[in-house]
Amino acid sequence: MCGLTGIVTGDGRCADADVLDAMNTAQAHRGPDQHDQIQRTGCGLAHRRLTILDPDSGEQPMATEDGRFTLTYNGEIYNYRQINRELERAGYRFEGHCDTETLLRAWQHWGPDCVHRLRGMFAFAVWDAEKRRIHLVRDRLGIKPLYYGLTPAGDLVFGSELKTLMAHPDLSRALEPRAIEGYLALGYVPEPLSIFAGVYKLAAGHRLSWAAGEGAPSAEKYWDIDFTPGQAPDESEATEELHARLDDAVRMRMVADVPLGAFLSGGVDSSAVVSLMAGAANDPVKTCAIGFDERAFDESDYARRIAEQYATDHREHRISGDDFGLIDTLIDVYDEPFADSSALPTYRVCELARRQVTVALSGDGGDENFVGYRRYRLHANESRARARIPRVIRRPVFGVLGRLYPKLDRAPRFLRAKTTFQALAMDTAEAYCHSVSAVPEDLRETLYSASFKQELGGYRVRDLFTDIAPNAGSDDPVAIAQYLDYKTWLPGDILTKVDRASMAHSLEVRVPLLDHEFVGWAAALPRDYKLRQGQGKYLLKKSFEGHLPNDILYRQKKGFSVPLADWFRGPLREVGAAALTAGPLVESGIFEPKTLERLWSDHDSGRRDHGTVIWSLLMLARFFEREAATRPAPAERAYRPIDEKPTRARA
Repeated sequence: MCGLTGIVTGDGRCADADVLDAMNTAQAHRGPDQHDQIQRTGCGLAHRRLTILDPDSGEQPMATEDGRFTLTYNGEIYNYRQINRELERAGYRFEGHCDTETLLRAWQHWGPDCVHRLRGMFAFAVWDAEKRRIHLVRDRLGIKPLYYGLTPAGDLVFGSELKTLMAHPDLSRALEPRAIEGYLALGYVPEPLSIFAGVYKLAAGHRLSWAAGEGAPSAEKYWDIDFTPGQAPDESEATEELHARLDDAVRMRMVADVPLGAFLSGGVDSSAVVSLMAGAANDPVKTCAIGFDERAFDESDYARRIAEQYATDHREHRISGDDFGLIDTLIDVYDEPFADSSALPTYRVCELARRQVTVALSGDGGDENFVGYRRYRLHANESRARARIPRVIRRPVFGVLGRLYPKLDRAPRFLRAKTTFQALAMDTAEAYCHSVSAVPEDLRETLYSASFKQELGGYRVRDLFTDIAPNAGSDDPVAIAQYLDYKTWLPGDILTKVDRASMAHSLEVRVPLLDHEFVGWAAALPRDYKLRQGQGKYLLKKSFEGHLPNDILYRQKKGFSVPLADWFRGPLREVGAAALTAGPLVESGIFEPKTLERLWSDHDSGRRDHGTVIWSLLMLARFFEREAATRPAPAERAYRPIDEKPTRARA
């Protein structure tokens, strides 16, 4: 786990070494063990290393002997030994046992097609000095991040985090209106956009190739999840195969030359991972958990039971109900607005884990693979109702009901029908976008100013969902919802949250449930193996019966939650009021001030629960404040080129 960055100049000149160093320094937390820089004509590459494998070799950027290819890389290739054996048969020799050398040799031998042989998490850049061309590649599920953009001078800049690019003084910091719409709808900026216009995330499963003079770079997809149903295996065979496949994925991720452990929440996914680790390890697995003072949010008792069952070396940290002092820290950690409030406990659990390990395995991905979220079940129910009513009737009738029916936040669940009526008026992708929206579209419409709506030019985030959905390879509404999550929620929220929170503490997190072969196998399973009689994760739970207690396997999911509604009527009341009634949100020109004021008043009085909406707006306000404070003033800069000779600087 590391950080990479680079500059490819648009006119073939040498990159500015001082700027490249500043970009690399901005991501020092990603690699405290070593920092290097290499300059080639037309390109400068830099790297920060967190040593996991082979501490005596593997320095980056790494180049082939003839100097043609230079690599800077973030991630882990879990099948590197298998690839090494294949390359050795082809005549290659290896100086160490680091997967960086494996990746460089694989590119040297197979070129861009080597990506199809990689099993792991990665983002990397390869400079081809002969063709004066840069190649950027991101792993299939988007576990590792990679940003890129063009400067006004036509230079391509890229890096592992947005802050690395923002350290370049010539890159525009103009805001991207579509990113603000996406953020307010979803709580994160969905890829390929970033919060800044002209700066992009390389999407999961994509790569790009660019040379000076080619204009704006264009990414291409090299892998996708296929939800086309396969031949349904026998249920008992599928149960055994699931266990064996996940065991293989876990074992591959336990290779490290540094202390290794796991997050243990007490839920099905992390408990399953820990149980498999315990079966593969010679020593007690190091586990850590976060507990909450408020019992409604606390799962630490379940985590403790699994730790006792598998005799792990367990650590626990309790979070009080007012642990909101991290708000400004999170703005710096995530670089752009990020409204998943579970980033608070995630940051804390990473902080706790780093005290005893450098690598931790997590249970992320189980809900997406095996239909674990409650919203999948609701979407399935709505889809059945939607299928029975012709579209020409459904849209106008339920559209009117959705507009007229009051939003009853405090009423019994069966009376809270507004969202359901609205969803029934929509098609599958639109309805799913509606169901996952933190700030519903009708509320966003009242929040936005007329001038901002004009800037959006009619764009709404549902357009992204309707563009993605046809690629799912299935007409099953639940499979489409899963596919949409793999393309939006998983890389944009879950994996971003964990990568930045873990890397802020120089901690590597590995996700066996997102092994791409395991994901592909799970995607082809029948829906009935995932969702049965209203119970999600059916096959996953069956495969761990006898390994985990039934009351843990079949209890209601909680997840990392924080009491936002109570915070904004209690300890964060003044903070929330200030954010919505004055300051950057009001002054931005994006929002209608009277609507912001009314939204706050409705929540503060108890008439409505706008806790999630206010949190999203607060994080956006804090982002605006940070931007105003850190935006560099234009200034003349001394240009310091470096000759072709590689330069290195060690920490």
